[in-house]
Amino acid sequence: MDIFGKIKEKLTHEFIDIVEWLDSTNDTIAHRFERYQNEIKNGAKLIVREGQTAVFVNEGQLADVFEPGTYELTTKNLPILATLKGWKFGFNSPFKAEVYFVNTRLFTDEKWGTKNPVTLSDERFGLVEIRAFGTYAFKISDAGKFIIEIVGTDNNFTNFEINEHLKSLIATRFTDTVGEANLPIELYAANTSELSDTCREVMAPEFESVGIALEKFFIENVSMPEDLKKEIFEYSRVDKIDLDRLYKFKAAKAIEAAAQNEGGTAGAGMGLGMGLIMAQQMGSAMPMSSGSGGVPQASPQGMAPPPMPTATQYFYALNGTQQGPVYLEQLRVLFANRTINRDTLVWKQGMANWAALQEVQELKSFLGGNTPPPLPNS
Repeated sequence: MDIFGKIKEKLTHEFIDIVEWLDSTNDTIAHRFERYQNEIKNGAKLIVREGQTAVFVNEGQLADVFEPGTYELTTKNLPILATLKGWKFGFNSPFKAEVYFVNTRLFTDEKWGTKNPVTLSDERFGLVEIRAFGTYAFKISDAGKFIIEIVGTDNNFTNFEINEHLKSLIATRFTDTVGEANLPIELYAANTSELSDTCREVMAPEFESVGIALEKFFIENVSMPEDLKKEIFEYSRVDKIDLDRLYKFKAAKAIEAAAQNEGGTAGAGMGLGMGLIMAQQMGSAMPMSSGSGGVPQASPQGMAPPPMPTATQYFYALNGTQQGPVYLEQLRVLFANRTINRDTLVWKQGMANWAALQEVQELKSFLGGNTPPPLPNS
């Protein structure tokens, strides 16, 4: 061996290795300390900085874990590794082990969102779709478990890699949570704080199972289709939750829109029908009598006109619930805006049982196709 070889061998044996990791990326969660053939000298200095944890792995098996501090690597400081290696009286230098440094700081402002709409069933609006997005914060709570369960043999595990896994987990659990909450659809957007806390409680155990602590979870927005928003805004204008009032409100809006139609015929017809119904409802408020020229006049005191004919009222079934009563024109509007259909069960006074709308004679006009029969032969 030449003189340079002797000097190199002397330096190799006399200098003590320093095992440490300085992170300059701010997005690395786990980094494997690289050493030729994973050899570390007996008595090497291990430096674990604040916000880090050092994990020793031997042949895929978790060994010793070190919190922040400075350590001299001997069998005294490596009891689990010494047991795995079978070192009873110390070990010779060098020894082999994989060392992973895990970043234990808090990772904040991580984004999540639902890739596809979440379908929910609402008692009033039926099947509806919502989307949601927000942020969350996490940190590694069990470095050893995290290395074994998630990192594996990856020598540089980044924030991006774990986020792909976590976002899928969040989206799945969020869907389950909002489905089980069974809230009225408009309350999801109004109760994001309470829903956020519930979601975090549901998700936390699954995060912990792989050594991750879900520190914070926020739902920033819950969105829904524009047509559903309009329907909810209309609903909010009703004084209280009353399905019958809601449908009557929608019927009135539909009549107003029909009356403004350029064609005007259908709208005028429905408007006239509704006007007649309203007149019938108001009939009892002002006693009337026939005067000269057929113009209605106030009845003289002590004289009462005969009662006005009563318009037929109908009850109908919606989502298994009885609704009504409504008048014929109201029922027509409900059919026109698809609140009810040809198979909807209806009932009026005089009917023995409920029947499908299409089976009631005076309601068949809703279905169209009212073609008169041919004229009789002259």
